[in-house]
Amino acid sequence: MKFENSLAFARKLDKQDLLKSFRQQFYLPKVNGKTAIYLTGNSLGLQPKVAKASINQELNDWATLGVEGHFHAKRPWLYYHKYSKKVLARLVGAKPDEVVSMNQLTINLHLMMISFYRPTKTRYKILTEAGAFSSDQYAFESQLRFHNINPEDGLIELKPRPGEFTLRTEDIVQAIEDHKEELALVLFGAVQYYSGQFFNTKEITLAGHQAGAYVGFDLAHAIGNVPLKLHDEGVDFAVWCSYKYLNSGPGGIAGAFVHEKHATDFSLPRLAGWWGHDEEARFQMKKGFIPMPGVDGWQLSNYPIISGAAHLASLDLFEKAGIKNLRRKSLQLTGFMEYLLKSIPAADELFAIITPSEVNARGCQLSLLMKKDGKKVFKQITKAGVIADWREPDVIRVAPVPMYNSFEDVFQFVEIFKKALGRLKRA
Repeated sequence: MKFENSLAFARKLDKQDLLKSFRQQFYLPKVNGKTAIYLTGNSLGLQPKVAKASINQELNDWATLGVEGHFHAKRPWLYYHKYSKKVLARLVGAKPDEVVSMNQLTINLHLMMISFYRPTKTRYKILTEAGAFSSDQYAFESQLRFHNINPEDGLIELKPRPGEFTLRTEDIVQAIEDHKEELALVLFGAVQYYSGQFFNTKEITLAGHQAGAYVGFDLAHAIGNVPLKLHDEGVDFAVWCSYKYLNSGPGGIAGAFVHEKHATDFSLPRLAGWWGHDEEARFQMKKGFIPMPGVDGWQLSNYPIISGAAHLASLDLFEKAGIKNLRRKSLQLTGFMEYLLKSIPAADELFAIITPSEVNARGCQLSLLMKKDGKKVFKQITKAGVIADWREPDVIRVAPVPMYNSFEDVFQFVEIFKKALGRLKRA
């Protein structure tokens, strides 16, 4: 698409947008009495208006049915983890029995590492990207120490080449090859939270498996954002949260994927809980854990119905919008933002877009590396009604989300950002 730098062009794109009605399905925050330009769906997605009704349905069933809600609620609670499977499967490119909503992201990461990080005397290292999100870093460190391995020895963290901000796929593949005799696990964030880089999951998985390692991904910044094909690519496992692009509420229920090739491999060690036990025998309360086939066998506790209701409300919107349609609009939104940002006079002197320009290597997010007084610029755009995200030491993250952001949002943000930069130059 050939972009134009004008408000009229932005409004023209909004008028043509086949997904424009979905914006009305969300509550938009206000700043100083005006609708904010919300560009932080990569940190916390907005509240769907239908979430309240979905939650109230469960509250009403709880009030009128009590414990019988497990069997007689409108959506019987006993089977709640099953209601999200079809949509989640489409979002991550999996089969329904390969995905499940459960727990929180880091809990799920630990559960998966119990099963898929099986260090030996010679094959014990974990390979990941440098600067992974803190929760992942802490999980890696604690899992290594749990196995009496010094993290400084057991963790391989890949950094971009000097002067670059993202990792090249060929460098990742080469690092896997270089360490193939000692690798136990390759584990990346599919979309890197700081730079916004969307890694080549297919090539990483292939290289990891050829090296004899398991391969997993943290999809916190990927699910609901970028196209994924976990099943076809043979990924062993993945985990995610639902409060970012999935708009399921702060601390909302997370999820996990386990490839069907591991579905009946009950030799894999795991931490067990009663909700992962054979469904037919669960209430017999007998000793001896018998896991359900597939990822359901990794469940621990019964499903949190209230947060799950908000999750289902949002997933219904994804079902209606379609991830392919959302991705198509996302490419246009982010491309328009990139075009406008690069049109700012003397842009290179003031900031750099460190997110890849190649559309297949990024999602919604653009990370702006500020070269001077970035915190001041961030405070100015915040005061002007932009809700964005500051990441130390010098990056502003902005994410135009196709479900509820408009092309006018993007245009107005860049105008506000440009004015803030102009004040910086005059100071």
